[in-house]
Amino acid sequence: MTRKYFGTDGIRGRVGTSPITADFAVRLGRAAGVVFGGGKLSPRVLIGKDPRSSGYMLEAALEAGLSAAGARAVLTGPLPTPAIAYLTRTQGAQAGIVISASHNPYHDNGIKFFNSNGEKLADDIELAIEAEIDRPFSTVSPELLGKAERLEDARGRYVEFCKSTLKSPISKLQPMRIVVDAANGAGFRVAPAVFQELGFEVIAIACEPNGLNINKGCGATDLALLQAKVLETRADLGVALDGDGDRLMLIDPQGRVVDGDDIVYLLACHWQQSGRLKGPVVGTVMTNFGIELALSRAGIAFLRANVGDRYVLELLKSSGGNLGGEASGHVLCLDRASTGDALVCALQVLEVMAETDKSLSELLCTVARVPQTMINVKIASGAKPLAHADVAVALQKAQEKLRGRGRVVLRASGTEPLIRVTVEGEDPTEVSDIAFALSEIVKRVTV
Repeated sequence: MTRKYFGTDGIRGRVGTSPITADFAVRLGRAAGVVFGGGKLSPRVLIGKDPRSSGYMLEAALEAGLSAAGARAVLTGPLPTPAIAYLTRTQGAQAGIVISASHNPYHDNGIKFFNSNGEKLADDIELAIEAEIDRPFSTVSPELLGKAERLEDARGRYVEFCKSTLKSPISKLQPMRIVVDAANGAGFRVAPAVFQELGFEVIAIACEPNGLNINKGCGATDLALLQAKVLETRADLGVALDGDGDRLMLIDPQGRVVDGDDIVYLLACHWQQSGRLKGPVVGTVMTNFGIELALSRAGIAFLRANVGDRYVLELLKSSGGNLGGEASGHVLCLDRASTGDALVCALQVLEVMAETDKSLSELLCTVARVPQTMINVKIASGAKPLAHADVAVALQKAQEKLRGRGRVVLRASGTEPLIRVTVEGEDPTEVSDIAFALSEIVKRVTV
């Protein structure tokens, strides 16, 4: 099932370059309207976006395409990706569309979809949309053209939802000072509002988007600004979102980074004790081996998925789990939200802190990362060194050498012509030596 347009998280690219163009977005909107309509008239499709300047162009084009197919576009304005998932599910829409390139810079943009349950699309639906895109463009008769409307108080509805995911009071944490960094992205209004309405003192930074500054020197992918502000203001917690609000990174009062791996471990241990944890915890092939060891000591089963929250979600569903995530900050709390949600996840962490009366440092004192070395090896476009016999033999030997003490992962990048060589283990010198040796073999077979 080779996709022509869709990647692992919708359709993404540089604005003005196919497929992120106005004419393509019109055809995509029409195709989506046809597929989600399923032969019925006037399907409702929510459209949300982040504050990139190109979002206006793509929103208008998608709206036109949906109208041509007889679908109704329901506009929410700038809102995080998980907000659109939630509103799609609760507003009875047939689908939701998010215009965002997540953590990418402003000159990129993307279009991703949710089904009526607020979940990412199944493969067959994406393929059906692709097939419809390539068919001749047609328009329903004038009396059947779709209309556009704006969803009133979409922002307030989502804020209330976030607060509702707390099942026990967190008022004992007050007074608590929280620095919120919304990456000049989709959460610039709702992120500060959630914490303010819960009674916290909020210092908002990177909450002034101008269409061009999204993710620039701020947010979950660049934590220096947040670290400095936490230390400067003597805050109790730093909260960082990425551009579309589905990634979460935290900063403790000492300026230390608490990433997605840490958050998953922290939640897993407490949920196990409270009986909330279901099934195994799911990470990815890049989850630090130290997290796996710490979960094992706590008696918690752990599985690894391919990199990407889509694959974490698939494995959670198939294994009956409700908690998983990536070091990058995509954390899935499936008993609270249908997709990764930075604000919902942050509230779950605060809930654990309140219930245990412990700080982040205390909650993470039983986990230690093992040394890791990662080397990116550039390869020619189309080269497949991982299929080479020499690489396979070297990989097997390295894995046998570190069995039970570490891990070796060779992975082709999904976005660049690179092979990522990652080695983890107890001895940093041994880890570095193995990673260097493997990278040299990969280089040799690609020449």
